[in-house]
Parts: sequence; C-alpha cells; structure tokens
Amino acid sequence: MIIRLSKAATVSAMALLASLVAINNITDYATNFAFVRHVFLMDTTFPGSGIRYRSIDQTWVHHAGYIAIIVMQTLTAGLCWTGAARLLRTRHAVDATFRSARAWAVSGLTLGFLTWQVSFMTIGGEWFGMWMSTQWNGLESAFRFVVTFLLALIYLIVPNDGTGADATPH
Repeated sequence: MIIRLSKAATVSAMALLASLVAINNITDYATNFAFVRHVFLMDTTFPGSGIRYRSIDQTWVHHAGYIAIIVMQTLTAGLCWTGAARLLRTRHAVDATFRSARAWAVSGLTLGFLTWQVSFMTIGGEWFGMWMSTQWNGLESAFRFVVTFLLALIYLIVPNDGTGADATPH
C-alpha cells in the first residue's frame, strides 16, 4: 500500500510542478516570452555560426511556439492530476485494476518528458543553438525537468506495487 501511495504522491508532485510552470508562464507571459523570442531569433548564439540561417524573426511564430509550450505544460499537469487521482482511487484495488489506472499518469509523465526534451533540449538547444547562448540558455533547467519526469515515469511503471491479490503474471 505504501508504494502505491508513494507513486500517487510522485505523480501529484509532477502535476504540481507542471501546474506551477504553466501558471507562471500564463500569469507572467512577458518574462518567459522574452526567453522564447531570443531563442527563435538566435541573437545570442556565436557570431558567424553556420546555423544562424534557422533563426525566425516573425513575432507571431514566437507567440505560437510559446503558446504551444504552455498548452503542453497545461496538458501535462491535467493528465498527471487525473492520473494521481485515479491511482489514489484504486490504491486498494487488485493489481490489474491499479496497473490500468496508471494510464493517465503515464500519459502525463510522458508528455512532460517530451515537452522539455523535444521543445527545449532538441528544438531550442540543438535546432536553434540555445547551447551557444550564455544569456538565454535553458538546457540545464530543461535537463532537470527531463530527468525528473523520466525518473517519475520509470518509478510509476516498475511492477513493485502489487498486493498479490490477483497474481497476474507480468
């Protein structure tokens, strides 16, 4: 039982993290929009970098990219909150029921992983060369999110939470 509660708490913690990030991005739009804008502009990457042709200077694209990130963060939070609630509701259930209740949480944690890994590390970091910027480099922060979401996902799916109530083979 304690492992099931631990897994629900872990998913809840990730839901809270994603919620706060989304809320901050919505309520303080301008601050983080500046970050996204500079990544798209590539204006602080190495001078003469051969990849600067990838920069995008259309403001509407900057807003669309930032809004897409906020939507993914919000969906991550919603999926994780729903998943945590389902895990709590099924904590006394037979093993198969508890395992099937993990689907929402798995979806949320996976989306969280993909949001920071794809949006920040892959697109921002590699495509737009964010790694070259000393001022607008979010890779270290993104890495913390990627690892945290991935570890939570691994912990959630490890079959160590059974009660033995249904003795279903794995």
